[in-house]
Amino acid sequence: MNQTAALPSPVAQGGGMPPAVIELGQASRFYGNVVAVNDITMTVGPGVTGLLGPNGAGKSTLLHMMAGFLAPSNGSVTLDGRPIWRNHEIYRSIGLVPEREGVYGFLTGWQFVLSSAKLHKLPNPEDAALKALATVEMEAAKDRKVETYSKGMRQRVKVAAALVHNPRVLLLDEPFNGMDPRQRLHLMDLIRTMGAAGRTILFSSHILEEVERVAQQIEVLVAGRHAASGDFREIRRRMTDRPHLFNIRSSDDRRLAAALIADGSSGAVALTPGGLEVQAVDFRRFTWLLPRVARDIGVRVWQVAPADEDLESVFSYLITRSGQ
Repeated sequence: MNQTAALPSPVAQGGGMPPAVIELGQASRFYGNVVAVNDITMTVGPGVTGLLGPNGAGKSTLLHMMAGFLAPSNGSVTLDGRPIWRNHEIYRSIGLVPEREGVYGFLTGWQFVLSSAKLHKLPNPEDAALKALATVEMEAAKDRKVETYSKGMRQRVKVAAALVHNPRVLLLDEPFNGMDPRQRLHLMDLIRTMGAAGRTILFSSHILEEVERVAQQIEVLVAGRHAASGDFREIRRRMTDRPHLFNIRSSDDRRLAAALIADGSSGAVALTPGGLEVQAVDFRRFTWLLPRVARDIGVRVWQVAPADEDLESVFSYLITRSGQ
């Protein structure tokens, strides 16, 4: 076991590898009349990029196109200028961690990662498998069958299999699903370290905070369309500055509505059977104003609840704002 831990990991080997760039040019993917990915133009280079979007946004389809498992219906998907689809040589450069389970439960973790190393025809598959398992801290459980693993352990062994050939590009689909807090922190650190070493990493998530902690660049996808692009601070600012919808209950909804309408921070105020529905155009001013207005007019506020905090609402706003 000490020998395994002492082996250099694929992370250490990442430094000095030539940079890899994936480019999508007006790429689309259709399933009959269903448009899964629509006219995406995007460049993913060295470092960590987060692909953010609600479930069903097309993230998995996009990753599978980048991995060469799906052909674009329109447009192009290239790695360093070469088409990815039907180009078997690119598999030397790409590692994929799919969201769906693709691990045979009757295999041990060691057998699964070793089989990946052998499929890549590595000169020393046993050594490569040991290094990859050590990288994801799975040495102690490598001789257990995968069917006995927790969800988080299965995620980590999939990462090991994707890293075993030391790829320049790593694509991860919802990699943190099912992981406990310690496992999540370790994988986040691992991804950041590999990105800093020059590897090109793209990982998908539907959780903004998850992407924010790991990625330097964020690409936002909604309903198969490219909604926004930038560093996480810019994406966070755009999400914070969007109009927010609140449901408010108070001791006198009509008086409170009249007072809020008089201030420019509330774009629309409506009386509903359950209270007030208020659209806050200026989020910061509204949160500062509401308690003060209620106090000044002698109205008690019983409840303030966001009505549009789901990711679908946030990303739909980004699409509208970007004019796509």
